[in-house]
Amino acid sequence: MKILITGGCGFIGPNLIKKLTGLRKDVRLRIVDNLSEGDKKNLLGICELQEMPHGIKELNWGKKPQLFVEDIRDPGFAQQVCLGCDAIVHLAAATGVIPSIENPLEDFYSNALGTLNYLEAGRLNKSRRFTLASSGAPLGEQTPPIHEEMVARPLSPYGASKLSGEAYCHAYYSSFNLETVCLRFGNVYGPGSMHKGSVVSKFIRNIMTGEPLTIYGDGSQTRDFIYIDDLVNSIVLSLEQNGIGGQVFQIATFREHTVREVAELLNDLSLKYLGKKVDIHFEDERKGEISRNYSDISKAKKILGFEPKWSLRQGLETTFEWFLAKR
Repeated sequence: MKILITGGCGFIGPNLIKKLTGLRKDVRLRIVDNLSEGDKKNLLGICELQEMPHGIKELNWGKKPQLFVEDIRDPGFAQQVCLGCDAIVHLAAATGVIPSIENPLEDFYSNALGTLNYLEAGRLNKSRRFTLASSGAPLGEQTPPIHEEMVARPLSPYGASKLSGEAYCHAYYSSFNLETVCLRFGNVYGPGSMHKGSVVSKFIRNIMTGEPLTIYGDGSQTRDFIYIDDLVNSIVLSLEQNGIGGQVFQIATFREHTVREVAELLNDLSLKYLGKKVDIHFEDERKGEISRNYSDISKAKKILGFEPKWSLRQGLETTFEWFLAKR
């Protein structure tokens, strides 16, 4: 099976590559990443990487995973690198609500246009499956638990660009029979997230340096935190299951946790492992951020066969231990 992964040098990508290469010896992988957020060092110890030169004209699928340091906004390269590809896992994206508010055009070019480039490349190269990494942001402020039948009302340019990607996925399934699958990820965390801007990673980094944990608002805002191993399993299922083209799935845990709860759990781990706690600091809430958010994953369980296994406490401790080992 020949699989192309965009954004493969970030946080999710290396964990997915480790899973795929462990599952099948005959898997062939190509990775596209401009390294603006990711780092090829994240793949050290996971696979023996073949770094491909710029401007190469003749491409052959090698036994080693191939890394192309290129931009997803280049449509010509997308069509070239997807030649012979069975499946595309599109992880690459501009992430974050606040950056999208600060620069909505940059967010659009990466998330909407970048997704369209690889959908078109998949169509032209007759790929079978296209998995899009999406999020709950397209739905905006809703009464949770959120689910796939809700009308999308994005609050931020990030949510709008992700919704655009989902819409193009469905259009390419309906018009061209490219089997697209959109996975709306909860707040993912876990080992390998050292440089990720998520709340769990930022809090752990602050604890390691003795800085306070900053919460925007009163800390009552909620999220559905999903451990990386569970999330990676959902991507593998999206590549394996039949009859799921054109579908959208909420990928989370069906559990609601406050940001303050996460801060306190991590502070407990700080006391356990480091013998001290850090202060928790509150600032004004930020525009564009959703107050409550967790997902009903009934559809993913029934159709995709998805079943999360990690509890928040177990996942946070494993992540904390990983950060300690890397400190």
